[in-house]
Amino acid sequence: MATALDTLCGQAYGARQYHLLGVYKQRAMVVLGLACVPIAMVWARAGEILVFLGQDPGIAAEAGAYARWLIPSLLVYVPLQCHVRFLQTQSVVLPVTASSCVTALCHLAVCWALVYKAGLGSRGAALSNAVSYAVNLLMLALYVRLSSACKGTWNGFSRDGLMELGRFTKLAVPSAMMICLEWWSFEILVLLSGLLPNPQLETSVLSICLNTGALLYMIPLGLTYSISTRVSNELGAGQPQAAKLATKVVMYMALSEGLVISLTMTLLRSVWGYMYSNEQEVVTYIAKMMPILGISFFIDGLHTSLSGVLTGCGMQKIGAAVNLGAFYLIGIPMAVLLAFVFHLNGMGLWLGIVCGSITKLLFLIFISWFIDWEKEAGEAKNRVFSSSLPVA
Repeated sequence: MATALDTLCGQAYGARQYHLLGVYKQRAMVVLGLACVPIAMVWARAGEILVFLGQDPGIAAEAGAYARWLIPSLLVYVPLQCHVRFLQTQSVVLPVTASSCVTALCHLAVCWALVYKAGLGSRGAALSNAVSYAVNLLMLALYVRLSSACKGTWNGFSRDGLMELGRFTKLAVPSAMMICLEWWSFEILVLLSGLLPNPQLETSVLSICLNTGALLYMIPLGLTYSISTRVSNELGAGQPQAAKLATKVVMYMALSEGLVISLTMTLLRSVWGYMYSNEQEVVTYIAKMMPILGISFFIDGLHTSLSGVLTGCGMQKIGAAVNLGAFYLIGIPMAVLLAFVFHLNGMGLWLGIVCGSITKLLFLIFISWFIDWEKEAGEAKNRVFSSSLPVA
């Protein structure tokens, strides 16, 4: 839901309506905070929900305990994400990068202290997220408060931040669906893997694949944030041709990094599994999966960048519809067919999602090709200046 700020703050910044960025950030924190209530309720009962869905009781109990201890992280993750988007849409990225690096280093120490020293195990791993997010948030909040770079965009909390929450939500919900519909499809793979023969092996391997994806996805995700910021800034500034050129550039970059990642994963397929497990059966299984993952992440890098273009334009509803069709009408049904009918097991599950990713890429290429950039620039101007706040 926070990615709605990529559109709103980005276009407002391009239109030089700097006072709106702080207001949008406040609205986001209110709306996202309310959205966390049902999330926390689900996490609190996650173990029982997993058992109800037919998962292994032992796995479900461990996952449920982890989810419960993850709830405190929501309290700091909401303002953290809002601060990150607030700064990124102004192209203030070095402070975000620096705070993330410091947080990553602190996270190692916090994890060790809570998992091993305090003996909390997986519960400590979950709780460490809250501690690390809090450290990151504190650094970014101090920067926003003290830096001259945010002097025009942050004027403190105000009642304006409580206005037009419904309008923000109308963009935030499809923004969330655009991301969640895709990511939930990958999570469904892990749930389905628990129904396969030898569920301990299958869930372990699929979880490693998912974590590998989350790790390597950070590279194309950076391109996504960059292009959404650039497109939203250019459209807000009334420069549609610059936005179109930026779209072409990011696709060449996504193509290059995708080739590098795919080749690297293929070359490291025999050793990659050792980063997650010392069981030879798991490592061997991962080695077989790596070429498929390489193809998957190459495709994901391309369509992720195009998703950033849609976000910059404010076309999240279209992006959500594409994800719904690609992954839930094609990807997941293909995964079930390949895994349970053709007995390809975990490999079949991931091949099915690859089919969904290819479908998404084709849809987004078609949509992006026919974007009317002049029209999008006009809509960006209307979105910014239709705010109820006085124009600065």
